[in-house]
Amino acid sequence: MQQRLFIILCLLFSLSMSAQAAQGNASSKKRFFGRKGAMYRVAFTDKRGCSYSLNHPHRFLSRRSIERRQRQGIAIDSTDLPVSARYLYQLSCLPLQIVGSSRWLNSVLVFCSDTTVARSIARLDFVKQTTCVWISPDSIIREPYHKSVQKEFNPWDSVATTIYGMAKEQLEMTGTLSLHQRGYKGKGISIAVLDGGFENVHHIKAFKDTHIKGTNDFVFPQSPSVYKEVDHGTKVLSVLAANAPHVMMGAAPDASYWLLRCEDQQSEQPVEEDYWVMAAEYADSVGVDIINSSLGYTQFDHHLGDHNLSEMDGNTAYISKAASMLADKGIILVSSAGNHGMGAWKKLSFPADAHDILTVGAITASRQNAPFSSVGPTQDGRIKPDVMALGSATWLLSGRGRLTQDMGTSFATPLISGLVACLWQAHPKKTAKEIIEIIRKSGDNYLTPNNITGYGLPCISSPLTPRTE
Repeated sequence: MQQRLFIILCLLFSLSMSAQAAQGNASSKKRFFGRKGAMYRVAFTDKRGCSYSLNHPHRFLSRRSIERRQRQGIAIDSTDLPVSARYLYQLSCLPLQIVGSSRWLNSVLVFCSDTTVARSIARLDFVKQTTCVWISPDSIIREPYHKSVQKEFNPWDSVATTIYGMAKEQLEMTGTLSLHQRGYKGKGISIAVLDGGFENVHHIKAFKDTHIKGTNDFVFPQSPSVYKEVDHGTKVLSVLAANAPHVMMGAAPDASYWLLRCEDQQSEQPVEEDYWVMAAEYADSVGVDIINSSLGYTQFDHHLGDHNLSEMDGNTAYISKAASMLADKGIILVSSAGNHGMGAWKKLSFPADAHDILTVGAITASRQNAPFSSVGPTQDGRIKPDVMALGSATWLLSGRGRLTQDMGTSFATPLISGLVACLWQAHPKKTAKEIIEIIRKSGDNYLTPNNITGYGLPCISSPLTPRTE
C-alpha cells in the first residue's frame, strides 16, 4: 500500500513539474537575437595533414593526462591526435566559423549563415559526412540569474550530532562515509563536472575551500560566466564538494574539480552532444580521472536528429561513441540514467548506454527504485543501469546557497562519482575498468542483476574489500 501511494505521489509530482515547466517555458521565452544560421557536424575521412605526432604527446596533452595513461598501461593512439590542420585551413576559406572539434571522432563543428555552404562542404574530398545539428530558433528559453546568495544557513539546517549534517544518510548508503573515516575523501583525484551552469558557486560559502582548478564553456556562443548560468551544476557539485560542517558535506570534498558547461539551456538540439564531446575531450586533455555527467539526450526541438531505441547500443549515438572511449583513456564516466521511467520513453537517455561506464539510477530513502528512474537494458542486451544511489530525494545546495532536496538521477550520480573518487584514492594503482568492476561487484544485487536497479546499491565496506555477499 505504501509503495503504491509513493508511486502515485511521484506521478503527481512529475505531472506537476511538467505543467509548471510548460507554463514557465511559455512565459520565459524570449525572441532569439543571435546570429541566424545553422551549425553542422563535419566528419573527416582521415587525419592527413595533422601537425602533431604521437612521439610528442606533450604538445597536445597535459602531463597529468599522459601520466594517467602511463599509470594504467594505456597507449596514446591516433584518436588522441588533433584533427588535420590542413583540413581546418581549407574549411576556413569558406564563409563559415569553426566552433570546435573532436579529435576522438575526427570531426569539426561549424557555423554558417548561408545554409548553401553545407553543400560546398560536402563536396570536399576529405569530408565523409555533414550533419545539421543546430538551426537558429525563433525564440529561446531565458533562465533567470539569481544574484542574491544566502550567507548563513538557517538554525534548523544544522545537525549537531554529525559533521555531515543532512548528507549523512546518503553517504552512509554507499559506504562513502566509511571511506571518509579511513581518511579517503578524494584527495589527489580530479573530477570534471559536465553540466549546464554553476550559478553562484564562486559566492557560496560552502564552496570556499573547494579546489576548483578551472572552468570552461563549450556552448556557442559562450556565456560571460559559467557562474551566471543555471544552478543544476551547482546542485550536482554540492553533492560532491560542499563543505558546510553540521549542515552538509559532499561525497569527495578533498578532490579537485573542473567545471565545464556543455548544456545549452536555451534550446534542445543535437549540437549539445557535440558540446558534450568537446568538454569530455578537454577533461581528458587536462588530466581528469572522473567525469560526472548528469546530462542525457533522447529527443530534440522540432525532431531534429531525434534518437530512437534501436540506437541504444553504446556505438551509434555521437555522444555515446565518445563516452564509450573514456575508460580506454583511463577515465571513469559516471552518467545519470535519466528520468524517463514514468514517461513514454522509459529507457535510458544517451550517453547512459555507453560501454565501460557507470550508469546511475535513483532509489528512495527506503532503498526502493524511484519510479521515475530510467531503465535498461541496452539494445545489445547489457544490464543497465549499473548501480543506484539516493535520488528521491537528495540533499544538496541550490544556486542561492540554500540547503534543500531535489529529485532525479542527476543527483544520485554525484554520490557515485564521490564514492569512485574516494575508492580510487584508496586504490591508486587500479585502472578505470578495475574500479568500475569493483563498484559493480559491491552492489547488493550483484548476483541477480536486473534492468531496473542494475547491480543495486553499491557499498564499499572497506577501502580494500568490496561487499560481494
